[in-house]
Amino acid sequence: MPDFLGVDRPLAAVLVSLAGAGLIRLFGRFPTIREGCTFGAGVATLTIVATMLPVVLGGGEVESSSLPLVPGVSLHLRVDSLGLLFALVAAMLWLITSVYSVGYMRAGNYTNQTGYFASFAVCVSATVGLAFAANLLTFFLFYEVLTLATYPLVAHNRTASARAGGRKYLVYTLTAGQLLLLAVVWIHSLVPGGEFQAGGMLPPGTPSWTTTVLFILFVVGIGVKAGIMPLHGWLPAAMVAPTPVSALLHAVAVVKAGAFGCLRVVGYVFGVDLMRSVGLDTVLALLAGTTILFGSVRALGETHLKRRLAYSTVSQLSYIVLGAALGSVAALAGAMFHIVAHGFMKITMFFCAGSIYTESHRDDVSQFGGLGRQMPVTMTAFAIGAAGLAGTPLLAGFVSKWNLGLGAIAAGHGLFVAVLVISGLLNLAYLFPIVYSAFFEAPHGEVRRERWILTAPLALTAFVAILLGVMPDVGVGFYQLAWNAAVSVVGGTP
Repeated sequence: MPDFLGVDRPLAAVLVSLAGAGLIRLFGRFPTIREGCTFGAGVATLTIVATMLPVVLGGGEVESSSLPLVPGVSLHLRVDSLGLLFALVAAMLWLITSVYSVGYMRAGNYTNQTGYFASFAVCVSATVGLAFAANLLTFFLFYEVLTLATYPLVAHNRTASARAGGRKYLVYTLTAGQLLLLAVVWIHSLVPGGEFQAGGMLPPGTPSWTTTVLFILFVVGIGVKAGIMPLHGWLPAAMVAPTPVSALLHAVAVVKAGAFGCLRVVGYVFGVDLMRSVGLDTVLALLAGTTILFGSVRALGETHLKRRLAYSTVSQLSYIVLGAALGSVAALAGAMFHIVAHGFMKITMFFCAGSIYTESHRDDVSQFGGLGRQMPVTMTAFAIGAAGLAGTPLLAGFVSKWNLGLGAIAAGHGLFVAVLVISGLLNLAYLFPIVYSAFFEAPHGEVRRERWILTAPLALTAFVAILLGVMPDVGVGFYQLAWNAAVSVVGGTP
């Protein structure tokens, strides 16, 4: 329904980036116009999403038109606090990544840049769509569009390893998608329409065996994209993609879509109370805690920078799953804010990895000695991202982890505070030797001068990671959105 100057804003936010993909294809032979279309679509998407902030921060929701498919089943968009938080992160980081991508793709003389930018735009359209999905069917459709749109990006280089990584990605995600579809159909048989509802949609008296089987289907169906162990195998394999694609996978869309899906399913399908009554909260928390520690330990053994960062993501995304499982207000708020914090910190580190490779052709951490002197902006930003992931105070990662710790205690699961602390120490162990080597060891060979089109985006995202650590609610109100959503899930009002 038109809600602002006659515009259906949730639908417009989805369609603008999709239209941008069409324009990118249309002007593919004209790089400057093509990239102008990318930036224009990015600015338009972010602007439309941001206009919904006043309503949602005030405790309201923005409804969109509903498209009936068959009786009782429709495509429906609705913007609430959690969905707006995720869409804002995706729209912001897409715009920044677009600037970075221009420099990176041109510096590397990559082929098929038109396909790259067009696929990226479709991915963002799908991400905004699943963020704003008002029911399970709409969520599923956008979730699968995201899967298919990402494949050309993973296999972009068209080498044997790129194709293998792309195939592995498709096998994992499409198989999981079939299980997710089964869960969605089953839910629709229990709850006609399958509309998301804060606190859970399953009717009272749902048998515990039904709840348990549905839980397993959802955990596998969504857990693949979220990188939950042992469903994470595709993620390191996908690191053969160009670095901006890795940034998309980790910070903007794909694995974040999985983590977001976990929050939606726990808070808006099952509900915290039902999860606890069947004991599924403990199962999910143990699975998340194990993944947090496994990912961190596995990262220690990787010398290839992007693969090390990939296992870091496996660990970090399970912080969000852990918060969903714990179910207290603080834990949920911490998990939701970690979507934001991890997004800015991890994209900074992938931008740094791309800048390092572009200027030095190095990707093994043993080769990074002295880079801090040769690439000071890049390595300073990397150090900020590393410190944030470890949960250092005054950085964004500390805010989310502090709330997760408080939430674990409030939920009666103080053991997971130890998991958070141990994981933070492991983060230091696999990231700070890189920083030390870069700043305190002698340089290895010549390195080209840093390019502003690569360093400006990573400096900006590193600055935001600091800003969100000092003032979590600065700017668009990410922290308030997280708390509003968390309170609504446990049965209160924002």
